[in-house]
Amino acid sequence: MRTVATFADVRKGDRGSVALVPTMGYLHEGHLDLISAARRSSDTVVVSLFVNPLQFNEDVDLAAYPQDLARDAALAEQAGADMLFAPPIEEMYAEQPLTSITVAGVGELMEGDHRPGHFDGVAVVVAKLLAGIQPDRAYFGRKDAQQLVLVTRLGADLSFPVEIIGRPTIRERDGLALSSRNIHLSEAERGAALSLSAGLAAAASAVEEGETDAATLEEIARARVDAEPGAHLEYVTLASQADASALPALEVPAFLAVAAGVGTTRLMDNVHIDRVDGTWVPDLGSRLDRPSILYGEA
Repeated sequence: MRTVATFADVRKGDRGSVALVPTMGYLHEGHLDLISAARRSSDTVVVSLFVNPLQFNEDVDLAAYPQDLARDAALAEQAGADMLFAPPIEEMYAEQPLTSITVAGVGELMEGDHRPGHFDGVAVVVAKLLAGIQPDRAYFGRKDAQQLVLVTRLGADLSFPVEIIGRPTIRERDGLALSSRNIHLSEAERGAALSLSAGLAAAASAVEEGETDAATLEEIARARVDAEPGAHLEYVTLASQADASALPALEVPAFLAVAAGVGTTRLMDNVHIDRVDGTWVPDLGSRLDRPSILYGEA
């Protein structure tokens, strides 16, 4: 695997079909699943690693984001990447961008309410990666459900010749959705964090039993988080997979999203609900059978 720092060097290394896995680094098994899936589908797998300042609302949050280039390079290579694109800020933003991108509606609820401007920053960096690398496919996790909707619409609306592929959430052994932020949780906070996945699992069970009312499903998830003193709920919303709009009931493929603060760490999780052969089927992803590489050696 080669590590490169410019878009030009990425394009020089292309061969055959190209898959892109965009990341902000500090890789975990969720990222490795994306890389493995990309490896199975494409001739060249490019992993990008860039902590995008445009999508952070607070400088302290940006500064606290974990980074370890050597660790990430080793993990990306083991998972099958051909190239690691790790650009300096000067390559991505030689000057403060004057161009902004807003995917109307998609970024207004949920994360949009709590992180103003976040999705505009995501849209700009993803557009730059798709334009600069020109992949045939790009892989994103379903764990960031609203982001996946935004990226999919961005690609379609701007006619990028790329297929956006979403992959199921990977969870830790206890059900906590994998996130690089999990390393900041104390033992007590980790217990509180499990209320998010527990609430979503309870709502998923209700869907399997035939419940389709949004208010009912949201209340099932909300009750689990509200019952946990260490978790502070921000929102729980049933939204459309097509445009992230709030739904009154399960009437189109959807996701039930939840966000909460646990200590100083902000966590997000969701369950996608797909229509399969006329039946609503929740997708909670899969669980690891061992401790995550977030906490030790690969």
